[in-house]
Amino acid sequence: MEAVGGAAEERWASLCNCVVNFLLEEKYHLTALELLQELQEDGRHAQALRLRSFFSDPAFFPPDLVARASSSPPGADPQSLLEEKIAAEEKLALTEYDLRLAKEDLTCLKLELQKQQESSPDNTIDASAHEGFNQQDQRDVKISALGPLKDNERKDLNCAVKEYLLLAGYRLAAMTFIEEVLDQDLDVWTNSSACVPDALRRYYYQYLSSTTEAAEEKISILRENEALKKDSERLYAEKDSLMKTCELANNQVAALRKSLDAAHMDIKEKEKMVRDLKQSLDVHRKELNDCRAEITALKMHIEGTQSSKQMPVGDTDGFSTQLNANSMGEAAALINEHENLKGTESITIKLVSAAALTEDTRKDHKNTESTIEGSPGSQAPLSCSTAGGGGYGTSGEDDSGTDTSPEGISVNGTQHGAGNSQGNSGSISVYVSEDKVNTEIVESPSIHKSSYKMALETIKIVSDALPKIVPYVLINHREELLPLIICAIERHPDSDVRDSLTHTLFNLIKRPDGQQRRIIMDACVELATSVGEMRTETELLPQCWEQINHQYEERRLLVAQSCGELAIYVRPEIRDSLILSIVQQLVEDSATVVREAATHNLALLLPLFPNMDKYYKVEELLFQLVRDPSGVVVDVALRELVPAVVGWGGKLDQILRVLLSHILASAQRCPSVSGVEGTIDSHLRVLGEQERWTIEVLLRMLTELLPFIHQKAIETCPSIDPSENYISESSLKLYATGETEWSAFEWMHTECLPDLIKLACLLPAKEDSLRTVITKYLLAVSGRYGKDYLEHIMLPVFLIAAGDIDSGDFTYFPLSIQSKVRGFRPKTSVAEKIAIICVLPLLLSGILGSPSSRQQLEEYLRKLLIQNTKDGSFSMHHTAEIIDAIRFLCIFEEHHGVIFHILWEMVVSSDTNLKTSAAALLKALVPYVGVKVASTHVLPALITLGSDQNSAVKYASIDALGAVAQHFKSDMVVDKIHIQMDAFLEDGSHEATISVIRALAVAVPHSTDRLREYLLTKIFRLTSAPPTENDIERRRERANVFCEALRALDATDLPATSVRDLLLPSIQNLLKDVDALDPAHKEALEVIGRERSGGTLESIGKAMGAHLGIATSVSSFFGESSLLGKKEGGEQHDPAAASVPPQVGLQTQQENTRFGRIMRGGFGDMLRGKAKGGDEPS
Repeated sequence: MEAVGGAAEERWASLCNCVVNFLLEEKYHLTALELLQELQEDGRHAQALRLRSFFSDPAFFPPDLVARASSSPPGADPQSLLEEKIAAEEKLALTEYDLRLAKEDLTCLKLELQKQQESSPDNTIDASAHEGFNQQDQRDVKISALGPLKDNERKDLNCAVKEYLLLAGYRLAAMTFIEEVLDQDLDVWTNSSACVPDALRRYYYQYLSSTTEAAEEKISILRENEALKKDSERLYAEKDSLMKTCELANNQVAALRKSLDAAHMDIKEKEKMVRDLKQSLDVHRKELNDCRAEITALKMHIEGTQSSKQMPVGDTDGFSTQLNANSMGEAAALINEHENLKGTESITIKLVSAAALTEDTRKDHKNTESTIEGSPGSQAPLSCSTAGGGGYGTSGEDDSGTDTSPEGISVNGTQHGAGNSQGNSGSISVYVSEDKVNTEIVESPSIHKSSYKMALETIKIVSDALPKIVPYVLINHREELLPLIICAIERHPDSDVRDSLTHTLFNLIKRPDGQQRRIIMDACVELATSVGEMRTETELLPQCWEQINHQYEERRLLVAQSCGELAIYVRPEIRDSLILSIVQQLVEDSATVVREAATHNLALLLPLFPNMDKYYKVEELLFQLVRDPSGVVVDVALRELVPAVVGWGGKLDQILRVLLSHILASAQRCPSVSGVEGTIDSHLRVLGEQERWTIEVLLRMLTELLPFIHQKAIETCPSIDPSENYISESSLKLYATGETEWSAFEWMHTECLPDLIKLACLLPAKEDSLRTVITKYLLAVSGRYGKDYLEHIMLPVFLIAAGDIDSGDFTYFPLSIQSKVRGFRPKTSVAEKIAIICVLPLLLSGILGSPSSRQQLEEYLRKLLIQNTKDGSFSMHHTAEIIDAIRFLCIFEEHHGVIFHILWEMVVSSDTNLKTSAAALLKALVPYVGVKVASTHVLPALITLGSDQNSAVKYASIDALGAVAQHFKSDMVVDKIHIQMDAFLEDGSHEATISVIRALAVAVPHSTDRLREYLLTKIFRLTSAPPTENDIERRRERANVFCEALRALDATDLPATSVRDLLLPSIQNLLKDVDALDPAHKEALEVIGRERSGGTLESIGKAMGAHLGIATSVSSFFGESSLLGKKEGGEQHDPAAASVPPQVGLQTQQENTRFGRIMRGGFGDMLRGKAKGGDEPS
């Protein structure tokens, strides 16, 4: 107790020393002086020693100043005495409170001391106390060593010191301290983590309980926190500035948007103005055509004057004057008309043009007079054309030969100017033949004015007639109407009529085939080329939308075809809105051909999109089409759409990320094989047909994307020439240093291959199809990336994932990747077994099965099957899993040579385990080899194993021979099996007999008639011999095997002689040994015997009811009082039944016999066996 009290006193002294040091460091000298007085009054001279030495130091307090200050007479003020009394009372109360606290502390210390004494010797307390004091001395660091105090730290320490002085009873020192600290209000302590009761004492205890490293770490954390606060403030300031900048930018954007809206409004006004001007131009052009018709009429008048031979000369002069006046009047009218069209032309050019027109008219009149006088000549072209300056003039030559009217204006049946109407818009040529002047009739000008109207009337007549004509034209000849339909749609002025004709175009043939759809689509493309973007959008695309839900898939197919081919003739913003919506709806179509066409045309449509706004919608359509239930649609999506999306979007990483997530999710959402946690089956998944199909097509998509993945890896390599196609060893060494970033290259072995391993670990052993797709992908990867990548990157990844840790070489992996790859290692025994079941087949076939790794494959197989088995490593404990992995490897025929080479080494080995494993492996490989390999490799190996002295090896070879008999029907193979089975049976052992009969019974449903006859003969001989075994268990095992074999044989087509001579006697022999025969087998054999010997349907029903345990229901169905019994009884009394030929009864008996065999034997095997025919004798 005294020791404990001394320790507490010492701690109190240390706490007091801390306060003294704080006051002196912070230069609170008045408070220190008051504390010195009160310590001396309490008799704590040891704690007051430093304060006394400090105040007696002449360096700080010179003696003369102290003497001068102490020379003032002391006063005895009553008020001060009263205050001292009050202070003494308060001090007494505080002392009592401290005494109570000390007693409580003493009680706690006693309890703690008692616990320590129970757990450790007494001397450990003193040692620990001294050690604590030594640590305290070592950690005694000045406050100033931690840097200057901050304001909040100084406030907390000042409040804690004030609280300590009050609790210790040094009220005068506390009051002096409060007065001395002028810049802080010590009566109000801000609520913080430092504000705790008895703060200074808690600080002290916390200091004692902490280590130097922890204190330094905490100080560094505090400093870091302060730095982070400063950074946070700076970031907040930057954020405010950025927000202000953002607001300014938003204001600018708003202003720009306003200006853009104003520009749009201006553009709309200009477009409206352009439309008005176009309408005005059309009106003026029409008026111009009328003027040209009048000019034509004028020329006809000239022709009329030529026919007036009796006209006097004076009249001719008058006519000439009149003609000049008329010509001048027409010229002036034309000038005014053209001025309306060309308002920007100068008046000077018009006057010059008018003068030229007048002069040319006079010349023309002189030519007319010469013609009247009878001078011969050829055709004289008289033309009126618009000159480049905008005036009209006449010339003696046809400069352009053009006409602006839609149909052209012609005289003497000749039409001119249909080809260059846009290049020279105002030229009309009239050819007057002087040889026919006397025969032509002067036509009225009104007929020529109506020529354009007549053309429109013709278009209207054709448009009205086409819908009535089309249904009565043969389907094979309707394509000949397409030019008329296109012309009518292009030129008809009424939009409703055009819509009707466009509907007729799309519905030209009710259910068009491929060639007819091609013809219709070519017509639509030609029409879209002629009418332009706006009319294509408003007239052709609505027809597509109307046909999208048509009942005939050929029409919907035409819509899908039009989306890809008409997209180029519409505005870009229509392509990724309306046309994409049409394609999206066609993708949901129920017809496979429509979805196929939609997929093809979506691939054509993507390059025409103006931007990437609809990328994620297109990506969704891509994955929807890739997972389509139709293989045709999937093939088109993989072949055309996947490259189109990658080329258009350029987001290969996004597609790959979504693809891998879909692959894993499709397998993970399937139920587990078993619900028992901790087993292998609980990790494997039962895949449905849809999930299996989805995973397969997504893996095929991953294979289609491999060229793009490889190309990106090559292009981003820092040390490979883009022209090279392989990853060289030098590039791998550079990559291993970790100095260069190569994310496109790392994706394959850090994301793709691990996800494929995860997928493989979810697949049961029977999922060979999906495992084959993964293998083909791995072979494609090694083929593109090269041998070095296969050997140094892919092989270590799969070795570590398969559990073979020692064989992996991680030299070419950066340190950051090595830890991730090593994490693929299976960590539990269950995970190790799953790795062998699921990953080892991929390692053998997809990695070591590469053409460049054949030697490594052979070495690894020898290591698995021979070396590790001898060494006693994990291969001995996982033989079945390794055999299944090699079975999967045998699916690929190119590996058969390597496998059988290793097998022969196992067959000729002296190790019994190796020979047994060789027999099991041969049995597993039988379904994957041909007849030639079976006869040259499998059978010789099995015959060699069958002659082995070890019984386990011999019996294992018998099972493998049964598998050979089940899969091959060649006479040579069957003969060899007969010979080897005879050798086994000659041995006479019980185990050999059981193994032979069981192996051949399994092969019966798929074997030849010779093998069945052989088995039946052996069973008859073995059952005919009297039982030599006294052991009832062996006799029962033997009888059960024979019964199962006979029931299997009964479910096949056996000849009548075999049934009579072998099957029935064998049954009778087995029925003799009643003790060894199982009751169920006995009942089944009796049924077979009665059927094969001519039993009835009633006996079958009774026997089967008793055998199956459903006697009540079966008897009610087959018994005498049953429905069938009544029916048969009725038929027996029917006189018509007597006339039924005997063949009918025989056929009924055969059917009944077959029904019984189906009920007793295997349903599937029976149904497959009866496909040959039904001529079975009874």
